[in-house]
Amino acid sequence: MVDYQPLSEQPPLILAIDLGTSGPKVALVSISGELVASTSQPTQLRVLPGGGAEQDPEDWWRSITEAARRLWRSGHNPSRVVAIGTTAQWAGTVAVGRDGTPLHPAIIWMDTRGARYIPALVGGAVRVQGYGARKLARWIRRTGGIPSLGGKEPLSHLQWLRHERPEVYTGAHMFLEPKDWLIHRLTGRFIATYDSIALHWVTDNRNIDRIDYDQALLVAAQLDRARLPDLVAATDVVGSVTPRAAQDLGVTTLTRVIGGTPDVHSAAVGSGGIADFDPHLYIGTSSWLSCHVPSKKTDIFRNMASLPSALPKRYLLANSQETAGACVAWLRDAVLWPRDALDTPAAPPDALARIDALAHDVTPGSGGVLFGPWLFGERCPITDSTLRSSFTNVSLSTTRAQLCRAVLEGVAFNGRWLLGCAEHFVGRRLDTIRMIGGGANSALWCQIHADILDREIAQIADPVQANARGVALLAAIGIGVLTPTDIDALVPTSARYCPRSSLRRRYDELFRGFEELVRTSRPLHARLHNIDTAGDGGTHAPRS
Repeated sequence: MVDYQPLSEQPPLILAIDLGTSGPKVALVSISGELVASTSQPTQLRVLPGGGAEQDPEDWWRSITEAARRLWRSGHNPSRVVAIGTTAQWAGTVAVGRDGTPLHPAIIWMDTRGARYIPALVGGAVRVQGYGARKLARWIRRTGGIPSLGGKEPLSHLQWLRHERPEVYTGAHMFLEPKDWLIHRLTGRFIATYDSIALHWVTDNRNIDRIDYDQALLVAAQLDRARLPDLVAATDVVGSVTPRAAQDLGVTTLTRVIGGTPDVHSAAVGSGGIADFDPHLYIGTSSWLSCHVPSKKTDIFRNMASLPSALPKRYLLANSQETAGACVAWLRDAVLWPRDALDTPAAPPDALARIDALAHDVTPGSGGVLFGPWLFGERCPITDSTLRSSFTNVSLSTTRAQLCRAVLEGVAFNGRWLLGCAEHFVGRRLDTIRMIGGGANSALWCQIHADILDREIAQIADPVQANARGVALLAAIGIGVLTPTDIDALVPTSARYCPRSSLRRRYDELFRGFEELVRTSRPLHARLHNIDTAGDGGTHAPRS
């Protein structure tokens, strides 16, 4: 179904493509950032034994074109589209031939299969946090970070291809981020943006005005510059739509395409919080708590750094927690309405609203039940691919409703953990946190976050469209009709949620229990992971 909001005027439009893990959202956005229409289409995710996570890029493109054509069938005129902005899941790898055809399924940000090859690249005789001290200093000084030992980044993917799929690795003409593969499909150009390439850890980011590949880092990472794309800014117009792409999408070949940006960066713009230290919290499949910052900085002990922003000449605090909204989807699909031998009825269309309603009637604190939301390990503030979820303090009196609320609260406790680390990074309190992503559609979850984080939460209007709005605003900057200073006024807030002082002591005590749960469960999960990891595998198509 297409969500449609008629406008009194009919200005030019921007087609915003937001490729998430569960599939793309495609939206029409006015050049002033107003959402005109949007639709989505699911794609399949294959979770494989041994930490694999793959998707089919051609499936991405089919879903994007079907979603776009659904917009035209609903009555919108594609000739009004003057530009296309693309944002997508970050830290993935698509190996392609000379014509851009994928040679292997896309290895996405969840994949950890290459982690075992990273220590050989980053180790040394004297180690700090598992890294060779000299290599650590060089990488951080130039990039702001260093390849993750957890393996959920492109360098790990490329090492896995090199060792496990050598025919793909040697036969590839180029290795692209998911967003940058879409840019090639749209324009025929092989490019990356300064922000999308950052997690390859091979660019010198010290001078925000002159970012480029660093030869010493390319050698250290064992990467060939010739097989990495040229770099442009996220707001640069990189070309027009090719005839093939125009036919697939139903737009004209005059439509301009900007460089685009990863989802973390488009969310920052779409939240409206573009001033330094103006925070936003994203709750989608994963989550992050971020803000723009004035300079390059790294915290290796909390696994976060400031990296190039999508906005020109700006840095953005980069961090990420692996599973947030995914925890609620797991609760729905694996616990409450699973497809298994018990013949449970299929999840109803309003399943998430029912979970919300169940949780709403539970006393804050969920009867003391704690949920650790680490269904696929964790990235920040610690990197631990073996950390796993659990319900703690469950008794015979625990209700299904309490479990539902415990999941919502567990994600918020994880966010509080991250908030403390982000505030340490920026050296100040972060308040009035803008909340975006699908999770922000829930008034209950916004209030839970306000209470647990002890911060005012500003619920951004159309929060699930923050990424699409953000990349559309970047496109408007790219074609010269907006400037970055216009953005804040163009992003409305729908509601504000204040922390309730009556709950502060209770949630403080529960958060201390949450921190203890992290400390005590990590060694156990590591041992269990080493016994048998085969249960992590399987194939499924996420339901939307």
